[in-house]
Amino acid sequence: MRIVGIDVGGTFTDFIVFDGQTVRTHKVLSSRMDPSAAVAQGLSELGLDGTAAIVHGSTLATNAYLERRGARIALLTTKGFEDLLEIGRQARGKLYDLEWQKPEPLVPRSRRIGVDERVAADGTIVRPLRMPRRKLSGIEAVAICFLHSYLRPEHERQVASAIRLPVAVSSDLLPEYREYERLTTTVLNAYVMPVMARYLDDLRRRIGGRTLRIMVSSGGQMSVEDAARAPVHTILSGPAGGACAVGHLCRTLRLPRAIAFDMGGTSTDVALYDGDISVTKESSIGELPVRIPMLEIHTVGAGGGSIARIDRGGALRVGPESAGADPGPACYGRGGTEPTVTDADVVLGRIHPELFFGGKMRLDTDAARDSVKRLARRLGRGLEATAAAILDVAGSNLERAVRYVSVERGHDPERFALIAFGGAGPLHACDLAERLSIRRIVVPRWPGLWSALGMALADEVMEKSRSVLCLLDERQRIERAFRSLNLRGARFVDARYTGQSYEIRTPWGDDTKREFERRHQQRYGYVRSAAVEIVNVVIRRTIPVAKPAFERLPSGGRLWPAGVLSRARLKAGDRLAGPSTVMEDNATTWIQRGWRGLVDETGNLHLRNA
Repeated sequence: MRIVGIDVGGTFTDFIVFDGQTVRTHKVLSSRMDPSAAVAQGLSELGLDGTAAIVHGSTLATNAYLERRGARIALLTTKGFEDLLEIGRQARGKLYDLEWQKPEPLVPRSRRIGVDERVAADGTIVRPLRMPRRKLSGIEAVAICFLHSYLRPEHERQVASAIRLPVAVSSDLLPEYREYERLTTTVLNAYVMPVMARYLDDLRRRIGGRTLRIMVSSGGQMSVEDAARAPVHTILSGPAGGACAVGHLCRTLRLPRAIAFDMGGTSTDVALYDGDISVTKESSIGELPVRIPMLEIHTVGAGGGSIARIDRGGALRVGPESAGADPGPACYGRGGTEPTVTDADVVLGRIHPELFFGGKMRLDTDAARDSVKRLARRLGRGLEATAAAILDVAGSNLERAVRYVSVERGHDPERFALIAFGGAGPLHACDLAERLSIRRIVVPRWPGLWSALGMALADEVMEKSRSVLCLLDERQRIERAFRSLNLRGARFVDARYTGQSYEIRTPWGDDTKREFERRHQQRYGYVRSAAVEIVNVVIRRTIPVAKPAFERLPSGGRLWPAGVLSRARLKAGDRLAGPSTVMEDNATTWIQRGWRGLVDETGNLHLRNA
């Protein structure tokens, strides 16, 4: 059966098709107004019949929230807790920004309804449920989150059964303590439910009878029906695909440690692989806590389409605003006039204008130069100096992102390889590696389609959790909590020292305490003599999906001179020298002076600093 991985990004929609050992790749420009149109266009251009099995990921749910294009929803919560959504943790989002304002809540006060019921922290019912009588007119979806419902979910379920609208129920979505994070996750899920449901209906109609699975943020797949009920799990589905592919590559190449560097047109995602990529629930989207299992991926607004500008203080800034796919960077010739990172790359000759996008999209060099020239006049610099400054500022943003997932968590990036992918990742990998003293870069085959590839490689994953709040020594209670989840799979606990507020996910077994202390030492730099507390039990079940085999390249061994090269002509054993531009139809690789490249038998390009 053909397997198709599809990644709908902000600039391009990527396709990778496995049919036995035959691989086909494709890219189309994303459609902002109707993302499913780009999917249908790509499938049609590939000529795929109805037997193809599709694994799909997108940023639809994320963008609907960030751009406030979600549904009109109501919130039902325990009476007296209607304002929790605004009170939050009383943490200031930007401590030193005097003009910072808390984002508007997704549910205004007028649509937050207090329900007369109360469950105590030990699970006893303090006040029986009195069903709310208020009519929900003009509402598209409802979020239900009652106090301590993770212990006694029946109140939430009784109310949900009486509502004839899409409903997000906290005890089903996240049966864990921490009422604020449970509330925000449930509200966000309700907010994007109608948007995702409409999109999935459109998508299924456009793709016909093809099998469809959805990529989730924890690195697995779920059914379309589950994605429609719990779309919050797809928040980072695109970046998760790339991270999954990195894990597969590291295991294949026997790389013990690597940093995933995925730079696209709109943003950059980085993650750390140290035997695996960690799963966390301590995440937030646009300053809103989202407590669902996600691969630990850090995202910054820095991509090829990031716009360069001068701020009010006269400093050069790059991003987070992006030109997107329409109008796109000035060099796309689609009406964009503001200078972007891609325009700077064109000005400096790092991208060949006639070979971009496999020659299907010739770049407008003059438009790129004009956009950068206007910025150069304001800065009082030359054209190429301004282009170099744009890349330098963008590089600083990328460096901070990698340091966040490595140095700030106790890891030395020098000990890691850099896996560079995304349409712009290989273009900026050498500069980033030099900033971090990384000596090895791997540019995988099909780097611009790497997230789509990861979707085709992803296993089916199911995860269940439950709060227990007990000491590590209470093993019988913990075992009973595991059994109550009624799921077979790998067992984990969210553990912390007593008195702490944040947990570390740790495998459950005889060595749980020792492993927790090792992870605590790695992350925070110390261990304590305090007792270890278990907050949640977690079971993660993985159903492996058959992995397609990658065809091997014919042997070569040629030493290519520096210059502009076509990756399609490279063979196993070929060597390259910088400065060189390696062009292919889905990405561009820039090899800086002083770096050397070697092609392995499956087509990966290994770069080392000579």
